[in-house]
Amino acid sequence: MNISVFSLDSIGRIDPSPFFVLSLIPYLVFLRYAGKTKAIPKISFIGFKLTLLFVFMTIVFAIIAQIYFGDELTNVDVLHGLAESFLTISDAFVVYGFVLMLQSFKNNTEVKNS
Repeated sequence: MNISVFSLDSIGRIDPSPFFVLSLIPYLVFLRYAGKTKAIPKISFIGFKLTLLFVFMTIVFAIIAQIYFGDELTNVDVLHGLAESFLTISDAFVVYGFVLMLQSFKNNTEVKNS
């Protein structure tokens, strides 16, 4: 029974590629303004930029999965794991930068309280 235009079947047939590309626009705007602020540590900013490498590598591995394995990236475990490793690396940079920043704040607070 089709209750609405937005049934699961009709949503499942939508090609997500345009949404993937369009999602890069706000992220690039974020990177532009994040690069201008002093509130984001440089190491974290590198991590945010590395997220674009993750996106690029995901596209590359998706193409490889389609050409050589005839399947989607999510079904080729080795390539999917490699693609996700780029996200893990970028996330590690982001977290590490903010951890260093918090430690710096903590050390400055301890020095001022002494």
